[in-house]
This record gives sequence, structure tokens and C-alpha cells, in this order.
Amino acid sequence: MPAQERPLGAIIGGSGVYRLAGGEFCERVIETTYGAVTLYVGYGVSEGIVFLPRHGVEHSTPPHRINYRANIKALALLGVRRVLATAAVGSLNERVPPGRLALLDQFLDFTRDRAQTYFDGDDSGVAHVDVTDPYCPALRAALMRAAQRRGLALVERATYVCMEGPRFETAAEVRMLAALGGDVVGMTGVPEVTLARELGLCYASVAIPMNWGAGLMEGKLDLTQSTRCLEEGSQAAVQICLDVLRAEDVAPCACSASLFVLHPAAEGR
Repeated sequence: MPAQERPLGAIIGGSGVYRLAGGEFCERVIETTYGAVTLYVGYGVSEGIVFLPRHGVEHSTPPHRINYRANIKALALLGVRRVLATAAVGSLNERVPPGRLALLDQFLDFTRDRAQTYFDGDDSGVAHVDVTDPYCPALRAALMRAAQRRGLALVERATYVCMEGPRFETAAEVRMLAALGGDVVGMTGVPEVTLARELGLCYASVAIPMNWGAGLMEGKLDLTQSTRCLEEGSQAAVQICLDVLRAEDVAPCACSASLFVLHPAAEGR
């Protein structure tokens, strides 16, 4: 693999995105303080692109067991500055139906048992991160432009609800989440997004609605339709993510200046 000074950016693939078709990638194992991470660094036509399958290439890691801190740290150690993610979700809102991609702009966090920060005190330091706009506005705007250039319908704003998983939600939970303002529901977007912000990385996510939330539509989950929505949506989402990572028109942003450090971490953390 030829040497490269710094990758342009990374794609974190969610459910349905386990490889980047048509590219050339070399497997790398990155050791971090939080554990080892297997990812794929592009070369040749894919130079400058890093790919990280969130669940592993065989989808062997469930949402609640993903090592989010190690994943984001590994990308930062490689020099990645821009991260684009895909997220398979259920829909809570009629304006974001299955088959219609959506750009996330806010989230509600209902996870319970996940390491949420790099700053746990003592040697890790103490810090607080500003997530008024948790998803990078510049990357979101670039994704919208990429979708428009490809004639792709994309919901511009959607609030993501992150549940612990791995079970799906009850009908009562779905009603509650929709009433609270959630548009889509998934199991992996948090703390991934906030960890990226803590490290000063620009992060944006494309949601792929593949089914309605429990109880919103009559009948049981249609697995055939859900699979089709995921496959088609994943292809479109990955394509606009690649367009953005290769583009030169991404505006500056303030993502790298969102951390308020009260007590610095020990050197090397």
C-alpha cells in the first residue's frame, strides 16, 4: 500500500454496509488504549478513504457490545478528520418513510450501559463537549449537495433516537419516542457521534429507514420489504458519502473547538 500523509476521511458502515464495492482496501489493525480495531485503508482508486464496518464484516458484534471508544480513537490515530456514517433505522414519522434516506441533525439518547466519554476523570481528565449541533453542519450541507447532484431524495433534518438494543422497541415505546420528537430509531448512533466530537472530528450520519416502528402500521414486520429498503438505501448512502469525502467544497466548521477542558488528560491518552 503506498504511503499517504493523511486520509481524507472515513466511512463507518452500519447494518447492510460491510464492504465498499469497487474499491481497493488493505486491512489494518490499530491498537488503541481502549482495544484493537480492525479497519480498512484505501489505496489506488480508494486512496484517502478509511472504511470501518461497525458490526464487523460478518455482522458479528451486536449494538450494545460495539467498542465505540476504540473505533473513534483508531480513526483519529490514523489522522482521519471527517467521518461519515450510515445507520439502519426504523421510522417514527410519516415524513421519513422506509426507503427515504434522512440526514440526522439531532439525537435523543436512551442507552444505558455504554462508555460515553474519553474523559472519566483522574488520568483521563475532565472535560465537557458542546453538542448543540451534534452532527457537523458543514458535512451535512455537503451531503445535501451530493444528494441533489445525484437526483436523490433526502430528508434534510431528522432526530435520531438511540436505544440500547439489541431488542426492538415495544409499540408503547415507539409512541413515546415519536411524541418526544423522534423521527427515526436505531441502536448505534450514540455515543459514536459524541465521541467523535470529543476528539474534534467532523461527523455526520445518513439514516436508512428500513421499516416502520412497532405498532405504527398494521401487520407484522415485512422482512422482504425491509431488506430491499436496506440494500437500496445503503448503496445510495455510501455513494453520497464517497462523493463528499472526495469533494473539495466542504466548508469550515467549529467541530474541533467544541471541547471545554477543566482538567487535562494525562499525556498519551
